[in-house]
Amino acid sequence: MFVGMSIPVSEARKVLDADYRPPIKRGDLPSLSDQVRYVGIIDGVFMNDCSVGHREIIALLKRGVTVVGGGSMGALRASELSDLGMIGVGRIFEMYSGGEIEGDDEVALIFNPETGDPLSEPLVNIRATLALAVEKDIIEADSSAQILEKVRREYYPRRSMALMLELAKDVLDPVILADLTDFVRISNVDIKRKDALAVLLEIAKIRKNEKCEK
Repeated sequence: MFVGMSIPVSEARKVLDADYRPPIKRGDLPSLSDQVRYVGIIDGVFMNDCSVGHREIIALLKRGVTVVGGGSMGALRASELSDLGMIGVGRIFEMYSGGEIEGDDEVALIFNPETGDPLSEPLVNIRATLALAVEKDIIEADSSAQILEKVRREYYPRRSMALMLELAKDVLDPVILADLTDFVRISNVDIKRKDALAVLLEIAKIRKNEKCEK
């Protein structure tokens, strides 16, 4: 399991007993043992030429390895390789596959290299939080779209819920802004964590089903 920022390894271990490794980068997959039968990709290196390559994943699939992706880099690669056998799960995978979002920066963030703690907010989380605010009649859909576009224009390391609320001052009147601020404080959506859990549960289900078939 390649995971880091989307869900703490301590939490992930409670869901799935696995060999947990840091966010995936190019070269990690070819170095895996031939005994590996399941690979889960959640987090990975973005924004440079060290990202995990499509050919590396395809090589595993050709060997009969089950590869499941979701949450972050896993969702992006699964949307690109689902026709070749990579299994994608979660809302972010669906958004990439359906063309609702595109580009690495939707899920990219910066993090503490020592602890893995996120230091910025991925755009998909901000997107999901604003969508929920619209659903709960906190803000209008047009206002949500304007705020999201302002955040999207910001370089990904700067993105945060606090920045989103600051940019919302140019869109919302003070009363509605106060309502949105209170809403974000208690209801901000961590869609990456939800999808990371979906990957863990999917692999657990596949392993259980294969054991039952033997």
